Amino acid sequence: MKKPVKRILYIVIVLVIIGLIAYPKLPKNTGDETDAEQAASSQSQVLTVNAMVVNAESLENKVNVTGSLIADESVILNSELAGKIEKISFYEGQRVSKGATIVTLNDDEILAEIEKLQYTKKLNEDNEYRQKVLLEKEAISREEYETALTTLNTVKSELKVLQARLEKHYIKAPFSGITGFRDIAEGSYLNPGARITELYKINPIKLEFNIPSKYISLVNKGDQLSFDVDGYDEQFAGEIYAIEPLIDPQTRSISIRAKAKNDESKLYPGQFARVSLILETIPNALMIPTESVIPELSGKKAFLYKNGKVSAAQITTGIRTEDRIQVTSGISKGDTVITTGILQIGPEMPVNVTIK
Repeated sequence: MKKPVKRILYIVIVLVIIGLIAYPKLPKNTGDETDAEQAASSQSQVLTVNAMVVNAESLENKVNVTGSLIADESVILNSELAGKIEKISFYEGQRVSKGATIVTLNDDEILAEIEKLQYTKKLNEDNEYRQKVLLEKEAISREEYETALTTLNTVKSELKVLQARLEKHYIKAPFSGITGFRDIAEGSYLNPGARITELYKINPIKLEFNIPSKYISLVNKGDQLSFDVDGYDEQFAGEIYAIEPLIDPQTRSISIRAKAKNDESKLYPGQFARVSLILETIPNALMIPTESVIPELSGKKAFLYKNGKVSAAQITTGIRTEDRIQVTSGISKGDTVITTGILQIGPEMPVNVTIK
């Protein structure tokens, strides 16, 4: 057999082998698909997205800020007089009642002065009585009687001064509370103004925090709030009782104080608090997921599902929560908002939806 014929035969054999290998992979039924099969194929190419039906619901417009707890009342106890400490009548961290004696200073000297004046007072009272009898008998002039009366009144006034000084030797609690650490010891000498201890009233306890001044019209005395602190897995309730009538020019915020019950003494001054304050309640708010909102140069939009196709709606938004946002215009109750596939769809595009 000649070489050209062999070469042709080899080529034919190779082509046959290639054809046998490629044939099973060729598409079948080309041109023979039914209308139903074409429709099913076209339907399988339509994107399926998730959507939700918008309903009206109650929305709480609240602000979350941080604050600090402070004592309802606190005072540094000290002495107005100098003297030796005779007795300490409290323990550190002790609850004391209003008017209870905290510290007693040595009062021997003042008591002796009072006793001396008591004798002088008795002498002047007797002298005033005698002068009064003589005046009634016109045995002395009125001037002489008035001199005796003035002397008696002067002694009485001096006695009142000493009594007031004596009271200052007994340092008392101005209100009921808990004492802090003391800085004194019995037998030591106490100078005027020296710190003895600090007294705290912590039931109720105060909560101080700041909010942006744009919310000033929504906050009023008597508004309720909740807060939590480190160390307890519970929410505490409070009520606003005072609003500072001044906006901080640096932060443009306003200071607010609230009071909370502290019957179990769980809360302490200086604690850090996380505050949640409800500013207003909107009864019929329309809420959609934040991922459904598409920002644009001219505003915001969302995609709706209408008549089997995508429809774009220009919207305005309001209050934002953790994962949702309020729509104030552009969407109505009952509309179907597309929530997934936002980057893959466009207006008038047919889609399949799964309502979540």
